Amino acid sequence: MAIHRITASADNTITNAYGVNLTTRGTGSNMGASDILEVFSIYGQKTTNSSEIARTLIQFPLDTITTKRNNNTLPESGSVSWILKLYNAKHVESVPTSFDFFVLPISKEWEEGVGLDMEDYSDLTYDSTGSNWLQAIHSASHDADGKWTTAGGDYLYNQGVTASFKSGLEDLEVDVSDIVEDWVKGADGGEYNNYGFGIFLSSSQESAQKSYYTKKFFARGTEFYYKRPVLEARWDSSEKDNRGNFFLSSSLATGEQNLNKLYLYNKPRGALTNIPGLETSEISASLCSSIGGSFLGTFTGGQELPSIGVYTASVFIAGTYDTLYDVWHNGAGVQYHTGTISPKALSANVNSEDAKYVLSLTNNNHEYHSSQTARFKLYTRLKNWSPNLFTVAQSKPENIIIEDALYKVFRVSDDLTVINYGSGSTKHTQLSYNVSGNYFDLDMSVFEPNYQYGVKFSFYNTYLSSYVEQPYVFKFRVVD
Repeated sequence: MAIHRITASADNTITNAYGVNLTTRGTGSNMGASDILEVFSIYGQKTTNSSEIARTLIQFPLDTITTKRNNNTLPESGSVSWILKLYNAKHVESVPTSFDFFVLPISKEWEEGVGLDMEDYSDLTYDSTGSNWLQAIHSASHDADGKWTTAGGDYLYNQGVTASFKSGLEDLEVDVSDIVEDWVKGADGGEYNNYGFGIFLSSSQESAQKSYYTKKFFARGTEFYYKRPVLEARWDSSEKDNRGNFFLSSSLATGEQNLNKLYLYNKPRGALTNIPGLETSEISASLCSSIGGSFLGTFTGGQELPSIGVYTASVFIAGTYDTLYDVWHNGAGVQYHTGTISPKALSANVNSEDAKYVLSLTNNNHEYHSSQTARFKLYTRLKNWSPNLFTVAQSKPENIIIEDALYKVFRVSDDLTVINYGSGSTKHTQLSYNVSGNYFDLDMSVFEPNYQYGVKFSFYNTYLSSYVEQPYVFKFRVVD
């Protein structure tokens, strides 16, 4: 599973807008317990040049990041993208169009509060618990009165990112990797502490002589499980072991395309373990045409971090061979393992425009516990395989390995996409493959329990230069 989601631990809307009587500004109001977050700028409502602004504050706990990195279930900084996601909340009021949001680190500790009123701003905090337009925190932990240095919040303007909206109905989805990784460093080199994000209109739009009223998002207190704000880690965790689809070098392919990636899994007594005394870059893989024969080529490998006990090497070889053997060893000549490969010759017609497949999940259970991480194994064959009584008894259709395959997961009851195809640069939903076929791992804690979910697949077709969704759905249920 190449997704890890962190839900918000605190959020609030702060504003200097007038209440419904257009007399008193809500600078002392708190909306920390509301199930809605709001961002807007209103021009000329009170007077011809009056300005009213609302901003969103939101914070996420990051303690699980270090824990997951220590147990090798989350890649190190630079190998994972952190995406801030807030979900649009539909409403009957006007929606602004063509605007930008600042997403900036907050530079001071603040409190969420328990206010609810988002209309007349009657839930005041002032010196009580909860942040507002003037106050960050009720204690004097930062200054004499707990106020923001600047009304409307204190932010690191040189460290943020920008999110653009066209229709005004879009979700917020923005890469905040640099900010998050700096927070994670903390005292070990981070430039600033995790006080969360401030989200508000750009400076030019907050001061513009026009209104941007009003953009709303679901807050962490929403009843809708999949509308809660999340900080989502995405990375490509796919393992691409070409042992089952090893191709001999061909003039039809580029140098990179002629490479085959092989894996070595060190599992003494069934548990993945690093080879004792072996540095991550000291392993090599050599190819030979017979056991004990001379090496036809030797290739430097390394450990597949962050995995424990997993080593890889990219190899190539030209010629004609029915069988090859991959010998894993260190620089001192100590051999660890010898594997077997059945190479194939590369064809000019590997893919076709209208290739049709039959799919099945060979180990799909009907029910999973929310604490599980399940591995799904995909069996794929060509649809036009038509055995007769003799061939069905003598042979089995090949389990075709799809080198570029993605999955998505949706809730069956309402077709809500929970995990979409990760077809971007990260490809966080890409399937792995080895000699046994394609597979992927799924962390069930991502899903709301007591619902049925469906899995679909999309295969990349090089002839069409696009992904083609396969007409199969595989269902399972998650229980608490």
